[in-house]
Amino acid sequence: MSTSQQPDPQGRPARLTVGVVGAGRVGPALAASLQLAGHRPVAVSGVSDASRRRAELMLPHVPLVSPAEVLERADLVLLTVPDDALPGLVTGLAETGAVRPGQLLVHTSGRYGTRVLDPALRAGALPLALHPAMTFTGTPVDVQRLAGCSFGVTAPEELRLAAEALVIEMGGEPEWIAEQMRPLYHAALALGANHLVTLVAQAMELLRAAGVEAPDRMLGPLLGAALDNALRSGDAALTGPVARGDAGTVAAHVEQLRTHSPQTVAGYLAMARATADRALAHGLLKPELAEDLLGVLADRRSGADGIDGTDGTDGSEGDAR
Repeated sequence: MSTSQQPDPQGRPARLTVGVVGAGRVGPALAASLQLAGHRPVAVSGVSDASRRRAELMLPHVPLVSPAEVLERADLVLLTVPDDALPGLVTGLAETGAVRPGQLLVHTSGRYGTRVLDPALRAGALPLALHPAMTFTGTPVDVQRLAGCSFGVTAPEELRLAAEALVIEMGGEPEWIAEQMRPLYHAALALGANHLVTLVAQAMELLRAAGVEAPDRMLGPLLGAALDNALRSGDAALTGPVARGDAGTVAAHVEQLRTHSPQTVAGYLAMARATADRALAHGLLKPELAEDLLGVLADRRSGADGIDGTDGTDGSEGDAR
């Protein structure tokens, strides 16, 4: 990076050449957003046919090159590869001499802070962790969705202003996350967003099985209102048979799920138990009604399905990502 292209000490980066290593759904969208802010994408790497098509769609006329060539051409490099691939990528780039002193190296992993970039830091790179709290489609609509999107940001103190400026230029809002809190931060997002997709998909399947012709149209207003209420009021927004302590209704639900969709029983019971715990803790579920309800939720008849851990596991879900 030339002297004129060093991060502005007042926080607004100079116009930078931008490269993307990993043309998944995130990298091209961020590079396209930076292009709108006046930066210049100059190189992108992608292996699969889908990655190459996505790069051409989002960053037309930007050459597809190797990761090492991306670093050779760009002042600001976005490392947008899966979490598990990131440490090896950084180590490999540093060991092969691809990293240049003064180069801004930005990863978008929610799991990691800047420590994962230490091999590049030792080679003189400037490390930033900028994770957009958004789901991506790999299409131009993603650039629009970045407007108002929160970014989980971790950066060395001397680069905080530069990190903040980059996020704002992409239309986002920076939220500072301490290095040691990154895994918890990421778990919270996965719990809320990734699991939401599973819950909604299961609900639509069940509605179709019940004869509803347009489950998306039925769920849309209901889930929109539930999400809005939850964001505004937290646990006070809890409604439904679990929060009311209606054990008979919950038992009927479980019976129907066992018959029509046994694979959803574990998730239903796990979420109902969590809901009951929160409703009790916040005084929404009356203690005198909780005993029968918890008895239903502790039903052991599905041990073979693994919902109570009798299959030798603890019944927990795997990684969300």
